[in-house]
Amino acid sequence: MPNEIQRALISVSNKTGVVELARFLSDTGVEILSTGGTQKALDEAGISVRSVSDYTGFPEMMDGRVKTLHPKIHAGLLAIRDNLEHMQQVDRHGIELIDMVVVNLYPFRETVSKPGIKLEDAIEQIDIGGPAMLRAAAKNYRDVVVVVNPTRYPQIIEEIKKGDGCVSDRMKFELACEVFEHTATYDRAIADYLVTKQTSDTQKNTGMRHLER
Repeated sequence: MPNEIQRALISVSNKTGVVELARFLSDTGVEILSTGGTQKALDEAGISVRSVSDYTGFPEMMDGRVKTLHPKIHAGLLAIRDNLEHMQQVDRHGIELIDMVVVNLYPFRETVSKPGIKLEDAIEQIDIGGPAMLRAAAKNYRDVVVVVNPTRYPQIIEEIKKGDGCVSDRMKFELACEVFEHTATYDRAIADYLVTKQTSDTQKNTGMRHLER
């Protein structure tokens, strides 16, 4: 039986359609957790948002590198709802369950496609917290709706309307599969860039050594 969505964590780089989705969720009584630029965009749209920092009790730190990497986030995603021991631990540690994750990742491929991009700038576009949340939610897809693709937002809204606050098990599984495909492609792009960079630097250094002889 699908779970009713009561709390959603929204943190996106691509903000296409996110205000409309968040407004719909808020209007249906879903509490929204958010971070950084996404929280600012939702605040400016007049949507009630609770910051992840308020929820975890820890501020965003290290220039935003650490925002959602916290047990209260990941336990809220990974807790199996019909596992009594998991639910007892949730109660014991004051963890609030997160029923939906809407996340898309730092634009790594778009960044490294720019001419003359520096390695340090590329490195900063390697998303850490986003893939961790996506994978956690996708692993627990029976209990958590996970959305990585903004083009899915209208479909999700219709699912929730039809399901009286729930998304079907079929759709949750489909969305989870999409997440693992997305994160695999994302990691492949990072690896390809770094290997290409390493090869280029090695060839450049070899050429310099030949010139010095």
